[in-house]
Amino acid sequence: MTKPYINFLDGNFYADDPYGAFAWLRANDPVYFDEASNLWGLLRYDHIREASRHPELFSSAGGSRPETGPLPMMIDFDAPEHVARRRRVSAGFTPVRVRAMEARIQQVCDAIVDDVASRGTCDLVEEIAAPLPMIAIGDLLGIAPEDRGDLLRWSDDMLVAQGSTDPGLIEKMLQAFVEYQAYITKVVENRRSTGRDDDLIGILSNTDIDGEALDLDTLIYETLLLLIGGDETTRHVISGGMEALLRHPDQLARLEASPQDIPLAVEEMLRWVTPIKNMNRTVVDDMEFHGSQLKAGDKVLLFYPSANRDELVFSQPNAFDTSRSPNDHMAFGFGAHHCLGNQLARLELRCMVSTLLTRLPDLALETDAELAQRPASFVSGLMSMPVTFTPTTSIGAGPV
Repeated sequence: MTKPYINFLDGNFYADDPYGAFAWLRANDPVYFDEASNLWGLLRYDHIREASRHPELFSSAGGSRPETGPLPMMIDFDAPEHVARRRRVSAGFTPVRVRAMEARIQQVCDAIVDDVASRGTCDLVEEIAAPLPMIAIGDLLGIAPEDRGDLLRWSDDMLVAQGSTDPGLIEKMLQAFVEYQAYITKVVENRRSTGRDDDLIGILSNTDIDGEALDLDTLIYETLLLLIGGDETTRHVISGGMEALLRHPDQLARLEASPQDIPLAVEEMLRWVTPIKNMNRTVVDDMEFHGSQLKAGDKVLLFYPSANRDELVFSQPNAFDTSRSPNDHMAFGFGAHHCLGNQLARLELRCMVSTLLTRLPDLALETDAELAQRPASFVSGLMSMPVTFTPTTSIGAGPV
């Protein structure tokens, strides 16, 4: 196989199915320097795990995105600052708190299906996958229901320009950030003036680190991180995971016959989709890393989708297998920055997959044609997924 097209900052590289390029890199140059983007990339599972375990060598403090540098949010810090910031919001994602949300998540899943059930067709991305995580993270943050549409639009617009040079998309991204900044500033002011701390925005607005309150810039970026992390990632696993299930009838039939295996299937959906394409780390000192000479200040991308198809770790990595076990994927990252909301995401996925299999049992893709992926270099997934099913009646799940 000849060397494929590689550009780590080009959104189209990810939209055009990067797995062939990842396989070539793992086989030929797993610690790869991409001249087009002036970035290193780690492609092997074990290399990514090693880098993630050693923040003293591969620091997060240089920024999680190579294009922007560090921002005042927890993923752009190393310990002890990262630990202190993460601790402030971890109470919202404890196993006990997540389990207590199960009835609410199930109600939301049923309400979402109620909205489309009588039609016999819908866009699974826009009408099923997108609303659930926005409602779930919105509830935790304390977002008013009438504001969810704006939050979803801002989240989409801020990510769609990743890896793009389109002036129109970049302008939309900047405008979305300005609008989000104005919105969240008012919410923070409300939480501080009332002392309300029964949601994540309130907790962050009324907390301190080493005796100092978090400044407004920090609150803007920390809440934005929670919003995008809770919204964009899970929606892509719902849509991409269901697409994989519908394109593999044997796996679908197996799951319908053994619904108790849905949690196992969810792990394979996470591995298969891996919506976060990479995270950036900054080299602290000159060093040799598996035969490559890295210099202090170099930017290094950790490629989680490549790790999740690593043939040295996963048997038949390019097969979608809902019975795969063990399945130690990196869809939630690895190490100190392992996704704080991973248990909530798993709950949402289990509930929605179960609801779709139960209430829309003949769900099918409207077309066998390949579905378009969003061209983005950070978080990406399906842009649209038209599906059909036999119309059915609402169960009256109620408003969400």
